[in-house]
Amino acid sequence: MPFVNIQILKGHPQKRKDEIARRVTDAISEETGLPKEAIWVVFEDVAAPDWYVGGKTVAKSEN
Repeated sequence: MPFVNIQILKGHPQKRKDEIARRVTDAISEETGLPKEAIWVVFEDVAAPDWYVGGKTVAKSEN
């Protein structure tokens, strides 16, 4: 059973997560031939102060 863990900045709307999960599930199902019910997708919301790019927190770059 494929398990997909997606880390995403906190604050994305549920509708966006639903669409991402649907697309990821569809792609894996199409490539592997597995039923969609066998594919798990989990989102981990990460707060901006805990997300770093290039050694700098995303929270600081938002200001």
